[in-house]
Amino acid sequence: MTLILLIGLVLIRVVLLKKQGVRAMHFGQIDRKDFLIPPFVLVYFYQVFAGAFSLPALSKQRFFESGIFSWTGVGLCLIALVLFWLSLAAFGTSFRIGIDPDQPDRLVTGGVFAFSRNPIYLAFWLVLLGQFLAFPNWILLLYLGGASWLFHRQVLLEEAFLEGHYGQAFRDYQARVRRYL
Repeated sequence: MTLILLIGLVLIRVVLLKKQGVRAMHFGQIDRKDFLIPPFVLVYFYQVFAGAFSLPALSKQRFFESGIFSWTGVGLCLIALVLFWLSLAAFGTSFRIGIDPDQPDRLVTGGVFAFSRNPIYLAFWLVLLGQFLAFPNWILLLYLGGASWLFHRQVLLEEAFLEGHYGQAFRDYQARVRRYL
């Protein structure tokens, strides 16, 4: 459900912004290699759904069987959903998927952005960690590692853009607020 809710929240936000005249989808415009990501995402989704609904999985091997870890994973997914929703609320019309060099909007530093410069990426990472704890297999562990690298790569690209665009205001924000936690 977490995956469906996250995607649903993103799509609703994109549609609502489009109605306000804001083009929020800029995926793959800076780096065309981003289009290699969706097939891997679909495999990830299948693996999670296979674990949740006892479908044939790419791997049924589990590193451990623990109700405590599974429920911790569920809790992390719920925390991530709340963090994601708070991030979208704080973003307002500044929300973008990808970098929008033409209409970047305002620098958001309030709400959850006062505690983390990247709460949306943190929320996605918490979902991946939570799902790994709920369905602990090597495929989800690989995805957790790969996604961590991809998220950090995107954060560095976005921070370079924000520093170039907002200058000292962004550097002051960087000095005040940590990148993730």
